[in-house]
Amino acid sequence: MISDNTVLRGEPNTVQIFNRLDQIDFTRIVVIAVAAWALIKLVEWVVPWLARRVPARLRMYLLPSIAVVRLVILIIAVGMIFPLVIKTSLQNLVAILGVAAVALGFAFKDYISSLIAGIVAIYERPYRVGDWVTIGGAYGEVQSMNLRALRLFTPDDTVVSIPHINIWNSNIYNSNDGSRNQLCVAHFYVDPDHDAALARRKLHDVALTSPYLDLNHKIRVIVQEQPWGTHYQLKAYPLDSRDQFQFISDLTVRGKAALANLGVKPARAVSAPATQNEAGRTA
Repeated sequence: MISDNTVLRGEPNTVQIFNRLDQIDFTRIVVIAVAAWALIKLVEWVVPWLARRVPARLRMYLLPSIAVVRLVILIIAVGMIFPLVIKTSLQNLVAILGVAAVALGFAFKDYISSLIAGIVAIYERPYRVGDWVTIGGAYGEVQSMNLRALRLFTPDDTVVSIPHINIWNSNIYNSNDGSRNQLCVAHFYVDPDHDAALARRKLHDVALTSPYLDLNHKIRVIVQEQPWGTHYQLKAYPLDSRDQFQFISDLTVRGKAALANLGVKPARAVSAPATQNEAGRTA
């Protein structure tokens, strides 16, 4: 039989995890939350504003920093609010983490997987803000990155939201990989009855005289003979990846005119070429 004194001396059978309401400084919590939100919005406005006014090579370093700074601000804000609401003890910490892990694991498995993939993407960098990538059949420039998803801006002015979870099970094609270098390819399909060496030199000159050309990279003209005719691939790099479509159009229009001046006729029937990124892949 347990005496009354034993009961009085016994350990409490409940654990108080949260502070009492009269102990919680709600004003300070609101101030921290508002300050974090305002700071994130300021970073999201200032960094792109600076990126539009600096050289392209610096833009590739500025824009990816938004996601990192946002994550740091959120971690600091949560770390400041946590001790205001929770009694900071090892027992409470273990209990909270255990319950949270079980609940969130079942309810938000895919969401958490996307968040983890987002953190991995920040450090492994399969893509960055400003990169031109192909993910799940969508091709465009990475406009912004949140912890859960990235926003892709396609050439036809469409914004595609893609969860980071795709890095676990999808191939990601990155055309410039954090740099301003972007290989562009203009395709020409012509009748095989012509002087291929002369046509190749003319196409090389077309790229060499383009106002979009980056002279720091080589110009390559690939010639492939097909059953239906001859396939030319004119490969070169523009000064900025954002000019890739203007560059390809310039090469195509002037390349067709140069071949026509040589008397080269277009191919009569062209089979579908191998699937290729619209702006080309590094050969």
